[in-house]
Amino acid sequence: MTSHVDLDAILQELGQFGRYQIRNYCWILITILFSAVYNSQYIFAAGEIPYRCVVPECDSSPPEFPVGGWGAWALPDSGGRCHRLVPLDDECSPSSFHVNETQACDAWVYENQNTIVAAFDLACHEWKRTLVGTIHVAGVFAALPITGFISDSFGRRTALVLTSVAPALVGVVRAFSSTYIMYLCFEFLEAVVGAGVYSTAFILALEMVGLDKRVLGGNLISSTFALGQVLTAGVSWLIPYWKTYLIVIYAPSILFISYYWLIEESVRWLLSVGNKKEAARIIFKVAAMNKKKLSPETMKMLVEEPAPTKPQISTQIPEKTEPKKSLFMQVLRSKTMIFRLSVCSFWWITLTFVYYGLSINSVSLSGNSYVNYILTSLVEIPGYCLSVVTLDRFGRKSSIMTAFIICAVSLIGLPFVPESLPWLQTTMNLIGKLCISMAFSSIYIYTSELFPTQARHSLLAFCSMVGRIGALVAPQTPLLMAVMESLPYLVFGIMSGTSGLLMLLTPETLQAQLPDTVEQAEHMKK
Repeated sequence: MTSHVDLDAILQELGQFGRYQIRNYCWILITILFSAVYNSQYIFAAGEIPYRCVVPECDSSPPEFPVGGWGAWALPDSGGRCHRLVPLDDECSPSSFHVNETQACDAWVYENQNTIVAAFDLACHEWKRTLVGTIHVAGVFAALPITGFISDSFGRRTALVLTSVAPALVGVVRAFSSTYIMYLCFEFLEAVVGAGVYSTAFILALEMVGLDKRVLGGNLISSTFALGQVLTAGVSWLIPYWKTYLIVIYAPSILFISYYWLIEESVRWLLSVGNKKEAARIIFKVAAMNKKKLSPETMKMLVEEPAPTKPQISTQIPEKTEPKKSLFMQVLRSKTMIFRLSVCSFWWITLTFVYYGLSINSVSLSGNSYVNYILTSLVEIPGYCLSVVTLDRFGRKSSIMTAFIICAVSLIGLPFVPESLPWLQTTMNLIGKLCISMAFSSIYIYTSELFPTQARHSLLAFCSMVGRIGALVAPQTPLLMAVMESLPYLVFGIMSGTSGLLMLLTPETLQAQLPDTVEQAEHMKK
């Protein structure tokens, strides 16, 4: 039995964020950095590039993207991306093309070969390009339960090494895809084997940090993930060709196999599976590295084996107990809980939809697409810091609602900014990303406080799972630009504003006693 080992109390003696934890964090944050790269690489590998129709009557052989003077009479005013003017003969002259009649193109020439759009000839099939991101998120869905099973069954370290190394193999193979379908299959497979890096690293890092330092630890992880997105854009800027880009970002992951020797297993997990001897060895190692001395009581607790207890045969007749009401049925019969669960689910859909949507669409804003993406990623860091500062000072509701509303105002107003002011467009986009990042990091706390202890983890997990719908749909939002260029931002703003107004219908949880039962949760004051 190891239930009597109080690791939180031991961490008070070891130091909540000492030299050992810092060293551990440094190694683990590298995997977080790479997980961010893997999570967003498709934005550049499957990025949009300029293209136009091939006009055999006028183009050279092989055709080149720049159009000569003949473009004025051979291509329509739209630029000839998907349609060209109907030829009247085989000549390339103003009188050789119909003025008002067009036909669909059957071949294209691309400005460059940097993305899979050119490699797999995806011109005028924008849905195929955006489908890559959706397939990636679908792989993340499949990865979470698989990674959770490995982590709980074989250990956090094992799960971290597997999910860190596997992408090196699958990602490099994907770089040599010969068809679009092959690329999609390996995009999905890479997400399945590698998307669990973040959650595994998060758990492994925080399980050895003291309670008072977990907020700091969580923010370090979130900020490192943001820096990983910056790295994604930076590498793509330096190495724009998609095949070379994928090899460069994935191949180094093979080195993570060394983590099996560089980092220790989670002490909490070892204690949970009854491996007290190995847990004690690591605790003694932490004490030595942090230069701390354990108390005699702790030493005795770790070294001594519990005495075996003889089974006692009870002669008493067990009393009849009333069967407990099904917790699931209690939640279903509670209109308050169902309403709250629906509202929370909408919040989570909005957060993932807007968060990922802003990142994906930032490359379409005026100006340098790489710079826009880097700025959109960096602005997350002050957003995470704001959530820490405001939640306890101004309350959960007012802080998160303000973030939603400011995000909505900035994004709804963005389409009305003239193209002659690209810096203002970028600024409003950054304000939206900052606010949605702040709300995202805050909603974990607020959602967990709205539900009773009996079902808190399950209902929080349900909201998070439903929220992935937003992440699935977000990669498709560039398709809305075909209807109206600013339509994605209007949709983001409307959803964010609606989520902010819905905050009025839920209770404040700051300084409120956390509910243990459904009845207590129902009576929380708004």
